[in-house]
Amino acid sequence: MRLKDKVAVVTGSTSGIGKAAVKRFAEEGAKVVVWGTNSDDVERVSNQIIETGAEVLGVVANVVNSQEVKDAIDKITEHFGRIDILVNNAGITADAQLVKMTEEQFDNVISVNLKGVYNCGQAVAKIMAEQNSGVIINVSSVVGIYGNFGQTNYAATKFGVIGMTKTWAKELGRKGVRVNAVAPGFIVTEMTEKMPEKVLEMMKGKSPLNLLGEPIDIANAFLYLASDEAKFVTGTVLSVDGGAVL
Repeated sequence: MRLKDKVAVVTGSTSGIGKAAVKRFAEEGAKVVVWGTNSDDVERVSNQIIETGAEVLGVVANVVNSQEVKDAIDKITEHFGRIDILVNNAGITADAQLVKMTEEQFDNVISVNLKGVYNCGQAVAKIMAEQNSGVIINVSSVVGIYGNFGQTNYAATKFGVIGMTKTWAKELGRKGVRVNAVAPGFIVTEMTEKMPEKVLEMMKGKSPLNLLGEPIDIANAFLYLASDEAKFVTGTVLSVDGGAVL
């Protein structure tokens, strides 16, 4: 088992990529933290993983609220005694063209996707620095590399996540903490299920493989970066996008 007895925290892990990640980590022996904003969802996913025999802790907290983040991290460390892996996965979209985007749309996406990553990263980095070990994985996007029509706010946050990743890698490396980012391409999740078939085919056509990714594809990338197999990898951005060029 590649993560045996490691304590892994994944924000936004009640659906999609985050849910796939906590399940994959648990399969590899990790003790996992299911983190979400809805208590029913957290309980549901936690129970699914408990049924596999893994050790699970559920926490309900909004990553935008620094006090809620602090309380959640305190709860985790009191329960497990340490944190070995943090995946900053929580994120939202609120798309509109630049000339039509509202201030509320801009601010909400910046708050969750950028400040939320900062809040969780800062809180966990202090613990990992004391441990002299740890892995932080920030979830960016191919949109954070190439930009995308109608996503000024989202692209800005995902570019920003890459900047934070490289900065944290430089600051925390001497403390034994590795920091990397994963940039997913078009992934089939609960959100894409509501999209018209025509749009899905267009998204698929952007990949030379003519495929859409699945949450497990991203979870496997997280697993590699979280494991000792990536012990010499830090400050990088791993694109998992089927070769898509936006």
